[in-house]
Amino acid sequence: MAVPALSVAEAPITALQATVYTVPTDGPEADGTFSWDSTTMVLVHAAAGGKTGLGWTYAPAAAARLVEGLLGPAVQGVDALDVPAAAAAMARAVRNPGRTGLASYAISAVDCALWDLKARLLDLPLHRLLGGVRDKVDVYGSGGFTTYSDDQLREQLEGWASGQRIPRVKIKIGQDGGTDEPRDLERIRQARAAVGPGTELFVDANGAYTAKQAVRVLRRAAEDHVTWFEEPVSSDDLAGLRVVRGAVDADVAAGEYGTGLPYYQRLCAADAVDCVQADVSRCGGISEWLRIAAVAAAHGLEVSGHCAPHLSAAVAAATPNFRHLEWFHDHVRIENLFFDGTLDPDGGWVRSGPGPGNGLTLRSAAAEPYRVR
Repeated sequence: MAVPALSVAEAPITALQATVYTVPTDGPEADGTFSWDSTTMVLVHAAAGGKTGLGWTYAPAAAARLVEGLLGPAVQGVDALDVPAAAAAMARAVRNPGRTGLASYAISAVDCALWDLKARLLDLPLHRLLGGVRDKVDVYGSGGFTTYSDDQLREQLEGWASGQRIPRVKIKIGQDGGTDEPRDLERIRQARAAVGPGTELFVDANGAYTAKQAVRVLRRAAEDHVTWFEEPVSSDDLAGLRVVRGAVDADVAAGEYGTGLPYYQRLCAADAVDCVQADVSRCGGISEWLRIAAVAAAHGLEVSGHCAPHLSAAVAAATPNFRHLEWFHDHVRIENLFFDGTLDPDGGWVRSGPGPGNGLTLRSAAAEPYRVR
């Protein structure tokens, strides 16, 4: 069957619009170093050629002001098919305010919206536009907050492992800044009992431990067969990560807060992790994710997608050295509420749909009660 040629006239970017939503959590939530009762999404619409693309970041409302006040003028008039040109224009626009930190979150939302827009202009699924290397993207269930009761923890884990047949799950440890190791070890034991021996068990300390403390905790949990140890120490402590990596059997992972390619180069070159975490809603968007994945591949490492699963699925499918995607409780709740076209992780994987772009449509009426800007 002949494939029709794709032809799109020049489509200059005409507008960026940012809307802020704050959604309360469904209960108190905390990890080893932080607690929260709501999550804020900054949603970007990018317009060109009669089409609109969607992107977002989970960030303070200030990111919206960066989008409309700084990034919008920078990309105005750039051809929507030339996403790298728009990415370069945004990088120039934030030279003085700084490329990392909150500016990178704002850039991420816009960059993802522009890739979605380009795919919609070409009437292609986003993963096809990027060039898929796999049909399915493995996921892991993620939540297990330190604020959960024993019953809440068991119910959530059983829901993933038995209800949705997800063969890998993650809980938070590092209780109260790493000051309650007995509680951490008890929760690891409870998690293993809940999911049984056939499910991989991941733990995330969110940087709560010192390096030697992290090693001691995981050694004491040896019978529970933890296979993924996320941020045993801060992602900025490359020497500490390297110490832990060399002393435990579990794969050590970090990088979720990275907001620029140089950080990932340092992380990989330091021999600090077994798997690099990248967050497409923070790192600079799809454009920067692809560069980060290439750096990781050059060091013989895989990439794991941190959070924002529906924003990450398409680029994950197009990343050769990709391992798995975090099916994070908070973000899944929000994305399922806000969008039609969301994905089903049953069986432990998701597959992007056949529709154009990222396949999502904003459910404006459902989102409106949470709009704060």
